[in-house]
Amino acid sequence: MGYPVVEVSRLTKAFNGFVAVNDLSFSIEAGEILGLLGPNGAGKTTLIQMLLGLITPTAGEIRILGLDLRRHREEIISQVNFSSTYVSLPTSLTVRENLTVFAKLYGIRKPERRIDELLEIFEIKRLKKTLTRHLSSGQLTRLSLAKALLNHPKVLFLDEPTASLDPDIADKTRRLLKSIRDQSRLTLLYTSHNMKEMEEISDRILFLHQGRILASGTPAEIVRRFAEKNLEDVFLKVARGSHPTERPEIAP
Repeated sequence: MGYPVVEVSRLTKAFNGFVAVNDLSFSIEAGEILGLLGPNGAGKTTLIQMLLGLITPTAGEIRILGLDLRRHREEIISQVNFSSTYVSLPTSLTVRENLTVFAKLYGIRKPERRIDELLEIFEIKRLKKTLTRHLSSGQLTRLSLAKALLNHPKVLFLDEPTASLDPDIADKTRRLLKSIRDQSRLTLLYTSHNMKEMEEISDRILFLHQGRILASGTPAEIVRRFAEKNLEDVFLKVARGSHPTERPEIAP
């Protein structure tokens, strides 16, 4: 911890008059796991797409690794990666072929060792010659995570990375991500609808609602603020519209 790796200042995105992200400001420190939480339509996906440079903000600024995203996107993206349960990889390639293609796109020299290491870590080495179209949803998720770690990223955006995994592999994946964070100060932005997982893995939670920051703090701080037993009860309160919108958010 100690210095911001991701800095967002007054970020706004409007689509034909609808404001999906409304004046967000926050930062993520090196080695921090920030959990991004909120009901469907809260603005999570739009925010991630802006952080990846896939869509242009209506207003505001994004700095990643000390660089302005608008002017240095190529340099930033070479040190960033992304994985989502909802993004498909080419289905006509084998597992190894997929990773090899992405390794070349990322400019990784002699990637065979790194590919074998990740196949072993995610327990899919036996599937390396299997066509991607024949993988189960859990196997596809593990392949996507392996792809996201190929380039030893400094910042990793993960959109529901364990949604298709069984409890054992999901637990191993969380432990792996924490281990990588501890060893390399990897910075993560993490979304999930598994509230227990969010409490377990997140150093801090950024709770979005209707495009704004409703609350920010550690999982325990969020739970105390809403006077609930756990994060799942907090989520249900917000989703059902009974949250205290007039109360000030917890400062990051």
